[in-house]
Formats: sequence, structure tokens, C-alpha cells
Amino acid sequence: MLEKVALEKNSTDCGSLRKLSITDRLSLINLIHEGIRHGGTDNPVASNLYEELWNLVDATVSGAKIDKLRGNRSTKGFKTFEINSETGENLGRMNMLYLNKPVPCFYLVYVEVGAPFRNKGLGNLILKEFRNFLVEKSAIGVLDNIIPRDDPTFEIYRKLDWVPLKEISECSSLSNEADDAYMIYVPPSFSGKDLKDSIVKLVHHIKRKRPAIDMRDNEFMVQRTIEEFKELYQALLTYFQTQVASGNHDSLMRFMFTRYITKLLGFRRRISQLLGYTGGESMEQISLDPAIRDMPAQSYGPIEFKSRTCFVSGDRELWLLLPEQLKSNPARFIEALPNYNRPSFVFWLKRNGKTIHDPLTLGDMIDLGFDPTRLKEIELNGANFIFERIQLRTLNFMENKRVLLSKASDKEPVVIFRTTKMRFNPPLLIIRDRGNGYVLRKKVAGIHWEEAIEQMQASPSLKQLNNELGIERIITRTVARAFEKMKEAVGMESQNLADPSGVFVSWDILSNQPKLIVDMASCHIETVWVS
Repeated sequence: MLEKVALEKNSTDCGSLRKLSITDRLSLINLIHEGIRHGGTDNPVASNLYEELWNLVDATVSGAKIDKLRGNRSTKGFKTFEINSETGENLGRMNMLYLNKPVPCFYLVYVEVGAPFRNKGLGNLILKEFRNFLVEKSAIGVLDNIIPRDDPTFEIYRKLDWVPLKEISECSSLSNEADDAYMIYVPPSFSGKDLKDSIVKLVHHIKRKRPAIDMRDNEFMVQRTIEEFKELYQALLTYFQTQVASGNHDSLMRFMFTRYITKLLGFRRRISQLLGYTGGESMEQISLDPAIRDMPAQSYGPIEFKSRTCFVSGDRELWLLLPEQLKSNPARFIEALPNYNRPSFVFWLKRNGKTIHDPLTLGDMIDLGFDPTRLKEIELNGANFIFERIQLRTLNFMENKRVLLSKASDKEPVVIFRTTKMRFNPPLLIIRDRGNGYVLRKKVAGIHWEEAIEQMQASPSLKQLNNELGIERIITRTVARAFEKMKEAVGMESQNLADPSGVFVSWDILSNQPKLIVDMASCHIETVWVS
């Protein structure tokens, strides 16, 4: 397992760096705690408390280089290089595949940059050091280009002598878009040699190995992330050991462990889609102590986290109509609302003899596999709405999406394809409080399309229907079409805001049945909503 390093302040120059330890993690947790004790801010965790840390990051990145001493660690041709600053700070890793036939080659599989170091100008430095390494090793370089050719930053490749594959191969067999994405670097030691055939063979070999490359890289990523989760859990457990032992759970402790669990659940859900991932080697490594499992969940921070401005954007008139208790203390009011009765949650409650009003523990959330408190139901002026809790760092994205979907809805409220109706359900209000964002939308007569597929696969009453009519396939096909229609509606300049994660399909919640339009020739989903 690769060693992990982190930033640490030095009492003399505030720039000394050393490897991350349990003490470092405890210090960061204590920094948050102390900030709360001495007067909270809008967001002490992500903003003020880390402001000087980010300044130190900026200074660190300016001295980035690759530590070539770790290049001999390999597994079946895979090599991992640490990306370190001159002072030893680990900024990320480069994952490569080495091929020695028909010519020596390093294929850059993946560049992993730590979250605090992103958007700091590392890309050019990494490519430059990779090129220097290729020169030293006298090996061809291959990578997948992710920058459009008309983007000004494409010049990063040109300035460092990387060229598109087609400019070297001039081969008609390499004419599709996927091949067009490959970039090649030829070091001076190969100057004057005819490499066209060799490079074509290299790329074909890489394409054949691509599934194995992705699977191996996924394995590395999952393992490293699991280690990070395990170490963070131990740090939290150590810091709050007195409260854990006494059973005296203050709000900060519950909030920080709940935030940890929601991150863990999100990670577990997302890695299930990785190529080659089976789950056998991963999440079972992380087990919660019984005292932590029994801890009541708390998804919002202590009162010291309270935001100065709760209203972020949206319908100001609707904001004024909200209950005064909600406007004065949004997080506390919203989190006390009933959880959204999604089918999988209702089934879990029945199976465990619980009601919707029973408090949930962290162990309950682990068993469920998702956070049912993230969606809350509320009735306003006789209409039903849903509050969704989101991370503060996604507020700008959500605001852009609100504007985008509102414009699309105003332009064309209903889009019809086949016999399915597609409607937009943009955010009506965006609120921030206690370390979270809250988004208000109209409640729709449907469920998320991925949960719909899960119900078709898991519910005994729906399995036969799924086998007879192929509902799972119909849902997937419908969502794909809705996604394409959504991209058309938002326009090319805003397609980065369009994704299928916000698509809901019509569903009878009470009977737990899909709402379909069935005719003699086919079967269609009645309605889809884009949120």
C-alpha cells in the first residue's frame, strides 16, 4: 500500500511538510472543534478553518515534481509514481502500464490528484515531468487526450511535443473517434526512425488490454480509498473516545460520524458501477463499533454552524410563504420533517418492525445502504413538496441547474417522445444552513429510475411482470431517450449540467407499481421528470 502524506504547519516557517499521521488527523478534527467553541462561522469546515491550509497548498504546488524512485513498484506491467513537491508533500499519483513490444512504451492510465490540489495548475507540470521521464527511459509515451482540439489548453500538448496518433500513423484503420483521442510522445532517441507500424501495433495492443487496464486501475483506486476511510474512522474514534465510552454523544460528534457514514455509503454505491468490481475485497473491511452503530444519526451541524444568510436563490415569494420556524432555523425544521416514503425505505421499515417516525441510527443507515433522511416531505398551501439535502460545495452547480431547467421548462413544459411525457422539475428554492444545502422541489408521482430498476429486480410482486414485459429494459431505454432530449433542451453550452442522475419515472408509490402505457404493440413509461 502506498504511503500517504499531508500538510502540516511548522512553528517557524509554516511551510514544513511531513507524512500524515493519526496526530495530524486529530489536529484537523480539533481545529474544527475549536472553531465551534470560539464562535462559529458560515462554514468553518470548508471555508475559514481551512483558508490558510489552502494558501499553503498553493505554495506547495508550485514546486511539483515526480518521485522517480517509486517507479519500480509494478504489478503485471502496472507502475505507480508518486507526484511530490520539492519538500516531500504528496500531491497525487500517476498510474502507468509498461509495454516493451514492439518498442518500449509507457501508457499513462490515470493521473490521481488529491482533492485539495486540483485546479492548481498541476496538469502542465505533470505532463512535463512525464515527458522528462520518457526521455530518460527512452520510451514512447501514450495517453488519452481529454481536451478538445479547439480548446486553448490543447496547446499544453503541442508545447510539450505530444502529437495526435493520426499525425504519426496516417493509417486508415485508425479512423474512429476513440483512436483520435490517443496522443503520442516520441523521445529524441527515436529521431529519424520509422515508427508508424510500431505505434499502430502499440495502440491496438493497448485497446485489447483496455478492459484489464480499467479493472486493475479500479482495484488500486478502491483499495486506496478504503484505506483512507479506515484511517479517518480511527481518527474520529480516537478523538471522541471519551464520549463513545460514556455514551454522551454531543451534536458535533453525531454530525461528524453521520457525515462520515453518508460519505461511506456514497462511495459504496458508486464503486458498484466500476468495471471489474465485485465488492468482495472492499467494504467488509470497514466495520463500525457497536457504540457507533447505535448512535442516533444527525445530518446537520451544531448551532454554531448556522449560516448568516439562509436564502440562497429561487422563488422569493415562495420563501416568504414558508413557516417562520423554517425560515429562522431551516436545518432543524427541515430535518424534523417526515422522511420521503421511497419504496425501498418503506419495505425496510416493515421488515424491521419500525415506523417512519422512529429515529434512525448509523447502523440503520449502513443496513439500508443509503441515507433515507436526505429527502424530506412537506406540504405547503395544499401542495406536496420534497426537500433534498445537498453538500455545500454543490450549491453553485445546483443554482446553475435551477436556472437551466427553469428556462427549459418555460420554453417547453412537456416534451413527448413515443408516448412518454417528459417534464422538468427544477429547484424552486435553495437554502443553506448548518453545513448543508437544502433544495425544495415539487413532489412528483414517481421514483428515481435506478430505484425503479432495483424494485423490478428485488420485489417479488414485480419480478414476474419484469420477466413478462421487460420493464427494466423499458426503463433504461426511456431514461436514455430522456437524457438525449434533456441535452437538446439545455443546449450545447450547458450540457455539462445535464446528467441522468436526476431522472425520475412514473410510479404508484402506494401499490409499488410502475405507471405504464400498454398498447397492442408495445409498453411505455407514462412520464419521466428531469430534476
